[in-house]
Amino acid sequence: MGEQKTMHLDITSDQVGKYVFLPGSVERAALIAEHFDNPVKIAHKREFLTYTGTLEGVPVTVTSTGIGGPSACIAIEELHSCGAHTMMRVGSAASTSQKVKIGDVVIPNGAVRMEGTGNHYLPFEFPAVPDFEMLKALETAALKLGYPYNVGITITKDSYYTEAEPETKPVYEELKYKWDSYVKGGATNTSMECAVLFLIGASLGIRTSSVMISATNFGEYSNDAADYPDRWEQRAIEVGIEAMRQIILQDKEKGITM
Repeated sequence: MGEQKTMHLDITSDQVGKYVFLPGSVERAALIAEHFDNPVKIAHKREFLTYTGTLEGVPVTVTSTGIGGPSACIAIEELHSCGAHTMMRVGSAASTSQKVKIGDVVIPNGAVRMEGTGNHYLPFEFPAVPDFEMLKALETAALKLGYPYNVGITITKDSYYTEAEPETKPVYEELKYKWDSYVKGGATNTSMECAVLFLIGASLGIRTSSVMISATNFGEYSNDAADYPDRWEQRAIEVGIEAMRQIILQDKEKGITM
């Protein structure tokens, strides 16, 4: 009998590469796959859309994770069970600082753990940080491509609307206190998966990182799709692709299994 497919992603180890991109949306997964050589759609089950192709002659995969930590957690675990050892989130973020403007590339060097999934993997005192070599590769890629970028602390939250509309929630005072504290501490952006990715990666002993595009200016939030910078989304994708190419080339030099 052949290998049984994973429960949620519906994939087997021979269908995916060891280098993986993790966007939230299925639409972004398809856009990332366009940058692969010879991309092939592998599976689409629930929110998890998977393509595999090659970069620098090495198999690479992109799988959409849906929104938030619990969903991303499932994708990370099942991809790891198939042999993936390097995972990069490519997504969007909201600005929490004047340092980050709409359309800027955001590269987290750590994440505030304003979420619950990570607590199922490591104690709260454990920091949520990306792999340093991947972080450096992402910054180098942003510089090479000439895009405005920020390296800073991201805030990983569990709920979109407790940030977008905190005043409508019964725990508004607590939310306001926390958000104000994070901003005063220098956090530059927020999204919903980074801390989870970094913590699960640490617990599994794999490399993880994240690159995002800022969908807002500081203090300016909107639910209007017209305000979302679709034309800039490719910036984060291009930076991620370029960084992964460099990681693959470095691994080849080190003799790391592809």
